[in-house]
Amino acid sequence: MKFSRPLQFLAGLFVALTIATLLDVTSTSKNYSESFPAVVCPPTLPGLASQVSFSSRKTQFQRLQDRSTKTLPVKVLRLPVIKDSLVINGNGSTPVVWQSRTGSWAGGTLCSGPAASQWFVGASADLTSRGRLIIVNSGLSSAVVDIQAYTENGKQPLKTISVAAKNFANLSVVTFAPGDKTLALHVIARSGRINSFVIDEQVKGLKTLGGDIVNPIEFAAKEFVIPAIPNQLARNSRTPASAHTLRILTPGEIDANVTVEVVSADGVFIPVGFNSRSISAGIVTEFSLAPNISATAFALRVKSSEPIVVSVQSSVVVSGRSDFAWITPAPALTPLVMAITGLSPQVVFAGEKIAVALEVTLINGDVIRRNITGTDIATWRAPANARSFSITQSSNSTYAGALVSSVNGYGYFPIQPGSVLTKIEKPASNIRVLNP
Repeated sequence: MKFSRPLQFLAGLFVALTIATLLDVTSTSKNYSESFPAVVCPPTLPGLASQVSFSSRKTQFQRLQDRSTKTLPVKVLRLPVIKDSLVINGNGSTPVVWQSRTGSWAGGTLCSGPAASQWFVGASADLTSRGRLIIVNSGLSSAVVDIQAYTENGKQPLKTISVAAKNFANLSVVTFAPGDKTLALHVIARSGRINSFVIDEQVKGLKTLGGDIVNPIEFAAKEFVIPAIPNQLARNSRTPASAHTLRILTPGEIDANVTVEVVSADGVFIPVGFNSRSISAGIVTEFSLAPNISATAFALRVKSSEPIVVSVQSSVVVSGRSDFAWITPAPALTPLVMAITGLSPQVVFAGEKIAVALEVTLINGDVIRRNITGTDIATWRAPANARSFSITQSSNSTYAGALVSSVNGYGYFPIQPGSVLTKIEKPASNIRVLNP
């Protein structure tokens, strides 16, 4: 018993120290800030007209080259853009840009967040081309951008340019591969807050052959769905049937075997010659596509053994004038809000089992709801007085694109969000920073 009390004391001291050590733990709970990155719209080049559709008059924006960071409400649902690119805080709503040249062509694209990589499968660098590549740097420091071109003659020399802060570069696509006909561009941002846009405009002498905005593809993949290809049926000599050209590039080092499947209201089938078609690596390849269908719109499902990028050029006739549209792939649908004031697009949905819930907000603020269902393909025309539509629910592996006809021409844009919600960890204060 002589040593029992000291041993009990030591044991108690050990337990107390152990409990104190376990309790002395710094909290690891973290706080996050969630927001939608600002989106950027293309500038309006000389000779073009441009309007941006908004879902709210309270949407905040600033002009790209304005040195102030102050934003202002747009106060309208459709804003004409005279020259400068716009930077918009859409808070999850995607603005749509509609550009045109009077009596010549028209096209649409999305105002979108910054992108590290963008593919443009469209345009030409031959004598008929007036195409432009526009690179916008909405950041506060200069940006460095690599531009890799591919044509029917293979991979072209890499070009690197610098774009000043809060400015844009306007480049002729002819400079990337002079004289070549089929073009694909890969724009890679080394630094800076970069958005790129491609305008394809074709002329022959004094005659315009049409034009369009080529929407970007984020990355090469082994499977794509091109959801909304217009198919005008021949009615007379002034409105011939649409002609379609499929453009494919395998940017890697290995040839690809590509299968193309037509999805339409007339059925799903693989056209003759498009089952496991071999595509040479590094070379832009084109195929004429003429499916024998009566539908006014169809989709393509493209599968490949190697990553590819792909698009379709479709000829159309608008008000007796020839025009064309570049139809690019769209990602699978997710919940989103898209501003369409003044556009009234025909939206084409593609998927094995289509079940999409829509909420349409009209200019007067009323909300109507629609359920789009179908097998393989379904279409929906937005009301002329719609300011925006929301996709609240969608079936898996369902894709959509919008077709728009105006007095000046015909255009397309994919149904996808311009920016996605990002989560940033908030810094947490810790007294140990001051008292280590």
